Amino acid sequence: MSENPPMTNQSDSLHSILDGTFQLFDDVLDRHDQQLQTHEIGTVTAVGRGVARADGLPNVQSEELLKFPGNVLGLAFNLDEDEIGIVLLDEGLELESGDEVRRTGRVLDVPVGEELIGRVIDPVGRPLDGHGPIRTLQRRSCEFEAPPIMDRAPVSVPLQTGLKVIDALIPIGRGQRELILGDRQTGKTAIAIDTILNQHDKDVLCIYCAIGQRNTAVARVVADLRERDALRYCVVVVAEGDSAPGLQFVAPYSAATIGEYFMAQGRDVLVVFDDLSTHARAYRELSLLLRRPPGREAFPGDIFYLHSRLLERSTHLAEELGGGSLTTLPIAETEAQNVSAYIPTNLISITDGQVYLSPDLFQKGILPAVDVGRSVSRVGGKTQLPAYRAVAGDLRLSYAQFEELEAFSRFSSRLDDETRATLERGRRVREVFKQPQYQPLSVPEQIASLVAINSGMFDELPVPRMRAAEQVVRRSVVEHHPDIFERALNGEKLTVEDQRALASTASEAVQTMTQEDRLDETSLK
Repeated sequence: MSENPPMTNQSDSLHSILDGTFQLFDDVLDRHDQQLQTHEIGTVTAVGRGVARADGLPNVQSEELLKFPGNVLGLAFNLDEDEIGIVLLDEGLELESGDEVRRTGRVLDVPVGEELIGRVIDPVGRPLDGHGPIRTLQRRSCEFEAPPIMDRAPVSVPLQTGLKVIDALIPIGRGQRELILGDRQTGKTAIAIDTILNQHDKDVLCIYCAIGQRNTAVARVVADLRERDALRYCVVVVAEGDSAPGLQFVAPYSAATIGEYFMAQGRDVLVVFDDLSTHARAYRELSLLLRRPPGREAFPGDIFYLHSRLLERSTHLAEELGGGSLTTLPIAETEAQNVSAYIPTNLISITDGQVYLSPDLFQKGILPAVDVGRSVSRVGGKTQLPAYRAVAGDLRLSYAQFEELEAFSRFSSRLDDETRATLERGRRVREVFKQPQYQPLSVPEQIASLVAINSGMFDELPVPRMRAAEQVVRRSVVEHHPDIFERALNGEKLTVEDQRALASTASEAVQTMTQEDRLDETSLK
């Protein structure tokens, strides 16, 4: 029997498939309307440290992304008549005069989305943690207008830092801008990290933005966050000290943009800018290299606008827009406690208060080294839980008076009994406000300590035994009165009976501890 018929059938089917494929190609080509597109390609005329100059791009936009050979990115900064000044977002060591520069047609933006949570990225959105690319399709412009007044709602919910001295005396609300101010090595970053760690059960997304920090310092912060399981609700944006000045300049805007995306989803966001003094110096360097006219302390004249347009994006949105909030904790560095320097005064006038850290307190081991007399919160007091106001209402004034009285008491050896009692109480209040790093306290624990110190439970204890006594009081009071603290967390006021019950339990705990100490002393004798 012949086998030709089956082969013929296969050949016919193959011809039909090929004919259909070619016909499909012909239809696509017929429908395709080829259009010519223009691409502006400029020429680099000069390259400096972190900046470049180019010509041949007549239609370039302000702050448009530009691309150089080797995928080096730049940002159109100066739009002069004859040439443009470009801020480089990469090192660009291989760039030289005569290289091509191309427009991208888009302004600087950053990827946003849930995929960023738990990641460490640079200000352009490139991953730095070695965990692979960030797979998100959404991007958002870094320069975004702050929400108008009519879209904002009053700051009404507290942001608990977990630090007694701040939550009791300098409270912060969600949607507030609270400046952390102080000299080098006074614990500014430590306060910000403790605040982030305290949000582990409060459904607050945290963004830590490191601007010009040393590589080791950034690595330590990331390691601390990972070790304490805080990266699961954090995004870390890093522009290291050896990064291009342009990256340091855009870093806080990228972090704010990521935070705004989550705020628009109705979430509460905390952003830490560490620190804006370094950011201002990077901007000054770029401005001087691009020949912008210098002003006070050689900073350009728009440095105030630079930071105000960033921090004005902090807000609490109205309920019809989701009710989300963006709280910012900008950090600024002072030199020799000079709070009246240009950048600190600018930031103080922009923000809603400041937490000032004193190097003198830091050297004495009083940590966190918060100077209560020079710190203030202009908004957070309205959001503070009523339970705090009941137990710490007069504590701020009396503590500030104690610090002033202590300074004058050094010049006198003869003190009356009232002054001596005030000093003894003040020293114990200061001891209560001391708090180790990475140990933020819950609201019930803080209130238990404040009730005890306000009621004079620690007045007869020697100062070295204060820490142990406070721990005993916190544990006992929180354990015996969960109903009172539940009402306090719900925003109810502490009644007189509640305060008496808490004070009674605290007193019993201190007495039990004192008796145990006496028994130990007797047994040793």
